[in-house]
Amino acid sequence: MVQKAKTIPQEYIRTLGRRKSATAVARLVKAKGTVTVNGKSIQDYFHITELQRLIEEPLRVANLAGSVQVVITTKGGGPRGQAEACRLAIARAVVKVDPLQVTAIRAKGLLTRDAREKERKKFGLKKARRAPQWGKR
Repeated sequence: MVQKAKTIPQEYIRTLGRRKSATAVARLVKAKGTVTVNGKSIQDYFHITELQRLIEEPLRVANLAGSVQVVITTKGGGPRGQAEACRLAIARAVVKVDPLQVTAIRAKGLLTRDAREKERKKFGLKKARRAPQWGKR
């Protein structure tokens, strides 16, 4: 009887990041590679260079820019929220890979989850806080 060769799954670290209504799941593998978001390179997915730099910031702080491959799946929110969710997910993954980097990454504020959310609209108002115009007469 012929036995099938067992494929050993490559070990990866999976982390989650959130910002506003965006969610990002990052899978970090110790291999030469790049950062891909939803199957595309970050240059193709995020056209604004500021957002591209934002995502790669945790890797630059930890000096892991070319030595790890990051695969990100993101959904919800807009480009900025998705980019910041990706940054948080990557920062958490880097800390799991190298716990000695936690002080440098925390000093840059990359491990802090931005808790600001959209305030809900209240009845009797036009928006969350915008009241209808008030007239004295």
